[in-house]
Amino acid sequence: MRTTVIVPTYNERENLPHLIAELDKLSLDVDVLIVDDNSPDGTGAVAEALARRHEWVHVLHRPGKLGLGTAYVAGFRLALADGAERILTMDADLSHHPRYIPRLLEASREYDVVIGSRYVQGGGTRHWPWYRVLLSWGANTFARAMLGLRTHDCTAGFRCYRREVLQAIEPHTIRSNGYSFLLEVVYRCERQGWRIGEVPIIFADRRRGASKISKQEIYRAMCTVWRLRLCGDVTRQ
Repeated sequence: MRTTVIVPTYNERENLPHLIAELDKLSLDVDVLIVDDNSPDGTGAVAEALARRHEWVHVLHRPGKLGLGTAYVAGFRLALADGAERILTMDADLSHHPRYIPRLLEASREYDVVIGSRYVQGGGTRHWPWYRVLLSWGANTFARAMLGLRTHDCTAGFRCYRREVLQAIEPHTIRSNGYSFLLEVVYRCERQGWRIGEVPIIFADRRRGASKISKQEIYRAMCTVWRLRLCGDVTRQ
């Protein structure tokens, strides 16, 4: 079963070598696709050096910071074209620890989409201030209540998709970008009837670099919830 792990990056030169080292320790039969948005800190060059060292590491360079959602879409296209049967997504900063990947892959035998979840029994966060925990939990609770979602961690980026799910939901037609893209993917998967499972993880806040989540991203996510509630799944024209 061919598996590709998609890792979007922007200014992650400090974290990327540590992530690849942790993946290497697991000796998993996976390919890693780093999608770099022309990071000004030189992440792209670091990624290329890692690709030369490890034949299972590949790099897609994009011309600028085009958004998390479009980075996922670009990665999905390449992974599907390369014949991947399972496609995982994760952050580069080790907040999504690679040690959970075997659990996600095992759960994908039963479920069409598997989410590394903070908000199921056994899951949680580490090194987060109380207000960030409250904000994240509140955003997920709001989305679930407004959209009737069964998924507990709707905004998690640590996921494993079966190939057929991505082919069916057509991520390139999703209107949202940024972190709200993840919410809209869950919405579309549930509406199409795909089976979603959640594996508990401990999400540890990054130790190196700066968080990419801003107040603007949170506002966009709330707007996405209201748009889906009022207008349903209206795709891009």
